[in-house]
Amino acid sequence: MNSKQLENRLKDIKVTNVVNSDVEVVNNSTLIMLGKGRQGAVFQVSDDVCVKVFGNEEDCEREHYALSLGKGTNLFPTIHAKGPLYIAMDIIKGVDIREYLQSQPLSEALSAKLLEMLITFKKIGYERIDHHKRQIYLQPDGNLKVIDVARTVWRDRVYPYPRKLLTSLGEENKAIFLAHVQEMAPEVYAEWLHYIRMEEISHQIYQILLPETPDKDTLKNLSTQLLTTEEEEKYVAQLQGLVHKVFKEEWIKTMLARGKNPDTVMEKIDEYWDAREQELFPDGDRKGEKDRNSERDRNRNEGKRFAGESRRENDKHHNRKRFEGERYHYRDRRSGHKNRKLLHR
Repeated sequence: MNSKQLENRLKDIKVTNVVNSDVEVVNNSTLIMLGKGRQGAVFQVSDDVCVKVFGNEEDCEREHYALSLGKGTNLFPTIHAKGPLYIAMDIIKGVDIREYLQSQPLSEALSAKLLEMLITFKKIGYERIDHHKRQIYLQPDGNLKVIDVARTVWRDRVYPYPRKLLTSLGEENKAIFLAHVQEMAPEVYAEWLHYIRMEEISHQIYQILLPETPDKDTLKNLSTQLLTTEEEEKYVAQLQGLVHKVFKEEWIKTMLARGKNPDTVMEKIDEYWDAREQELFPDGDRKGEKDRNSERDRNRNEGKRFAGESRRENDKHHNRKRFEGERYHYRDRRSGHKNRKLLHR
């Protein structure tokens, strides 16, 4: 690929990030836009290559780093060129898992492929060992390809089990997938169930924390149910992250339901966690001011994204548009039917 020629064509494209929405795009080039999402827009360069143009350099670096971690595997698109605000890569064709499961059952073979994908995520160093089914593509040869991996890296807190994948599968296919995992990897299955239960208890704890005068005895009894693993130090870190994540999400939903401003909600969350740190570390043995401010900014940005998603969760038209916009593979209707036929043979 001629990077100089590509960069000249990209000069006529402007991508701007928008809070809680897909990017805004001004395209005065000859490249056809295939789709857009929260971080960038994708344009067709050739029959086999596309270029993703980002609204800021950090998102570009993040996705490039995540793709680079997986370059030794066959899960991810090959990178052809990289600039401060763009990545040129293979176009991923095939059928995404969301579409595939609309007409085909979740077989044990596909479940094995999904489990192998999660193992690969762990092996190459992704912090978030998870992915949404619409970002996983089944190829005609039966292998998987994955797109949009930026959010798998540079994470402070993540769910310690593949929550996004399980949720995106839907209740029926989730049960089928877990049954397959139980048979193929019983220890992994047991750990996932443990963390699912841990999340349920975290929601119960939140309901106790929300009132001004919490029931401390009940809270203590619930908390002891979580201390069941042998690696206590690692477990406590996982528990703290999970409880923090659940608490933040539930608090945001509660405050928005009361008509509160998202910025005000995040300020209150900051105040709460600052008070908790002071309570836990009265002698000042806490994170440095710079680290805490950086974490606060990340939490606030994540909270704003979650708040925006909560406000629109009942807007079916928006959800459909967002899902389709994030699919930046090149496939017209005819080739889509062709791929399905190949898969069904």
